[in-house]
Amino acid sequence: MPPRPSRPRSEPERMDEDERRGPVEIAIVGDLTDNEADMTDRLLSIEPGGECTIYFDSPGGSPYCAMSLVTLMRLRGIRATGIVTGECSSATLWPFATCTRRLVTPYSVFLFHPMKWQSEEHIGITEAAEWSRHFAELEQDMDVLLGDLFGASATLIGEWIKTHRYVTGKEMVKAGLAEMVTLQPLPELLPAQNA
Repeated sequence: MPPRPSRPRSEPERMDEDERRGPVEIAIVGDLTDNEADMTDRLLSIEPGGECTIYFDSPGGSPYCAMSLVTLMRLRGIRATGIVTGECSSATLWPFATCTRRLVTPYSVFLFHPMKWQSEEHIGITEAAEWSRHFAELEQDMDVLLGDLFGASATLIGEWIKTHRYVTGKEMVKAGLAEMVTLQPLPELLPAQNA
């Protein structure tokens, strides 16, 4: 079916529509890997250098998926506000750390832990040994990157990872990694009011 022609809108009409819409909103809910295609599509819908708000409630997923999202956000210069509405754990920490503004509530929860790998396939010992070597290198590189993205002490992040630490929103704020918000409407997310 061909697209319907649309009537040209005046400049004030377009501005009003843009003001009502605000930045694109994306929800990362559930397993990161299961939602990768949708999240990638949503990030690609944002103009390079554009803004978005990402809501996080995810236990994690594939580190490769996390790196893909981080790469898209960084290479496209996306300025994201990340808001943890529930959990932000494991691989989901990387996209959250990439956000230019990070908001948490007193009830937000973060799990830092060493990377885990598993295979449902039957693989030979040579392939398993190579995978183990690769994974150890990947884990070390990603731990360093996580500290860099957060702009935090590698020692602090490393200690949390090593001890499989559950970190609260309050602890993230105390460490200087996020801002605290209360469960009240955020003015920047509300439609602009006519003066």
